Amino acid sequence: MNPTTIANNPSLVVGAIFFGFILLELACGCFRQPKGQWRDVALEVFGSSLLLGLTFPLIFFLCNSLLAQWLPQARGVLSDLPWWAGVGLLLLCDDMTQYGWHRLAHRVPWLYALHRAHHSADYMSIRIVYRNNSFYYLLMPGLWLSATLVYLGLAEIYYGYLIVKMAVIFGAHSSVPWDDRLYRIRALRPLMWLLERTISTPATHSAHHGQNAADGVTHYKGNFGNLLFFWDVLFGTAKITRRRPQAFGVENLRPVSWQHELFWPLVRSRKPVKASGSRALSDGAGQ
Repeated sequence: MNPTTIANNPSLVVGAIFFGFILLELACGCFRQPKGQWRDVALEVFGSSLLLGLTFPLIFFLCNSLLAQWLPQARGVLSDLPWWAGVGLLLLCDDMTQYGWHRLAHRVPWLYALHRAHHSADYMSIRIVYRNNSFYYLLMPGLWLSATLVYLGLAEIYYGYLIVKMAVIFGAHSSVPWDDRLYRIRALRPLMWLLERTISTPATHSAHHGQNAADGVTHYKGNFGNLLFFWDVLFGTAKITRRRPQAFGVENLRPVSWQHELFWPLVRSRKPVKASGSRALSDGAGQ
């Protein structure tokens, strides 16, 4: 199987890296089911399976099919682009737009309803990376733009880009605090200063998942970056403390069924989500 074929089915690459981080958490004793919440298992298993097995390949299939019909002459027109230019296009069209999509999801109530499953977990782990409503990724502009760039000839560049991006995102969500150990090495402090302002790390991204903004670490109204934390630095939404929150989750948000979180608005719980005092409201119009 050549790189172009693999890049047009990126779920193979994403899945391999994902399971690699599962093994890492298992080896470190960090991959566990907290407090017997089996609804979390359902959210994470179904959410991840839908994205990797359906949404991701569907978007790439649809883009390839539609563009082949509408713009057949455009196939591969960017194939001679230098690798650095291709990476730059992907960073702008995929990663920067994902930053904007993520930030918008914390401002617009109906978008937050598609994203709240990602924050309702009271722990950090590789398990929650794809814990989102089934429509959250289907509507994400960056995935459609990435599929378009692959059609235009950036398949091999996208293959390498995807490996790096997934490694960073998985590492930022992982319960293994690899950055904390590097912070403690005096010789690496200048490098870590630069790294934590460039890519997402466990410390900066866990702050986005913190439960209580009064703890001095939590910053759920910022630290939106996925691959590049630089977007937060550039657009003024960054907070760097080199610490992790003591608690994770959404404060004062009444729980709903896992089916509601995964398939809203097609499925709704009988008990409505509590609006007063919830972070869903403060992350939305109040930001």
